[in-house]
Amino acid sequence: MRKIGLLSDTHSYYHPKIESFFSEVDEIWHAGDIGDPEILTRLKQFKPCIAVIGNIDGNELRLVLKEKEIFFCEDVKVMITHIGGYPGRYHSGIKQLLLKENIKLFISGHSHILKVMNDQSLNLLHMNPGAAGIQGMHHRITMLRFKIDKDRIEDLEVFDAARNRD
Repeated sequence: MRKIGLLSDTHSYYHPKIESFFSEVDEIWHAGDIGDPEILTRLKQFKPCIAVIGNIDGNELRLVLKEKEIFFCEDVKVMITHIGGYPGRYHSGIKQLLLKENIKLFISGHSHILKVMNDQSLNLLHMNPGAAGIQGMHHRITMLRFKIDKDRIEDLEVFDAARNRD
């Protein structure tokens, strides 16, 4: 069993509750728009981290991260990308890649809107953790944590806090 912490769209902001909310996870996944490379460094110092680049990420992050990550966690094939859309409205080329790779957990960011939904037509679960940063139009800061046990994704928990609009 693996315990996963999931966030996206930090936009150079390291929320003070990241480490307490993710204290029990085995690894952290970041679905892009990291911003300052120091955010990725801090996450990796805290827990093992898988991350992808987002549309705001600069050359320093683009040299070390990919646009998409496809891997197995336990018996679940996972794909993470920043701009991916969601069931019924996938970004160009995403649906074909999900089918080709037989993805069971599809993770994207970009919208700053927390969404967790099944795609029955592709037999997968889609997660967008919303935004963990303070840049953008969103009013809530959100992150997710969950467990993957063999082929089951379970015990989903949401971190949800009002955004401090300094």
